[in-house]
Amino acid sequence: MKGTLLKRPLALALGALLFTSCATQDQYKDAVDLAKHYQDELHALQLDQAKLQQENRRLNNELTLSQVGALEAGSTDPALQARLDELQQRLSSLSSNPNGISRVDLDGGAYVYMVPDAVLFASGSASVAADGKRQLIDLVAADIKSSAHGRIWVRGHTDSVPVAKPETLKKYPHGNLQLSVARAIEVAAILTSGGGGIPAGEVVVAGFGPYEPLTTNDTAENRRMNRRVEIFVSAAN
Repeated sequence: MKGTLLKRPLALALGALLFTSCATQDQYKDAVDLAKHYQDELHALQLDQAKLQQENRRLNNELTLSQVGALEAGSTDPALQARLDELQQRLSSLSSNPNGISRVDLDGGAYVYMVPDAVLFASGSASVAADGKRQLIDLVAADIKSSAHGRIWVRGHTDSVPVAKPETLKKYPHGNLQLSVARAIEVAAILTSGGGGIPAGEVVVAGFGPYEPLTTNDTAENRRMNRRVEIFVSAAN
């Protein structure tokens, strides 16, 4: 990502905790070293995803305009129809998954689950909804346990809109950074002791608040993309 976890002392102080009380200093150092190793690759993946979603929107606009042109032309132009088919095919290949969990495989055997916040949480909440919990257990945890893997990082992210509701500020007086940590902890708890069955010592929790966005926070759609939990699974040693 932009720099390493070591350049985020505030985020680390609140959120980069080994998800077990019996972790040793060596385990913590191993986890930090592993995270540093994968930061650039994961950041590149996230940027690619943001670019694909932007391309998706551009193609949708182009497809809409082309469909209007086809209607005006009576849909008799074979070249226009071929262009429509091409656009539709590209849109299908670029389709995002804003309402579900996506897994993307990385080089070297690592992979990451991108989880939009709407799958798990109500606005301003760190409580995981029942359907979100089911997906984390049945889809994510089951998939992780099905093959050998290394350390797992659960990383919470928010958009840049400040926490404003009084009841939310009462729970999270440190704002989005604290909220992102709380959400990551809840997801990690479900993956481990909450039914997922993953050993707690394999999981590391980190919260980044708004400081590692996928894209700018200048539109509602972009802010939706930035609100997410990433579950990064490193390759088996």
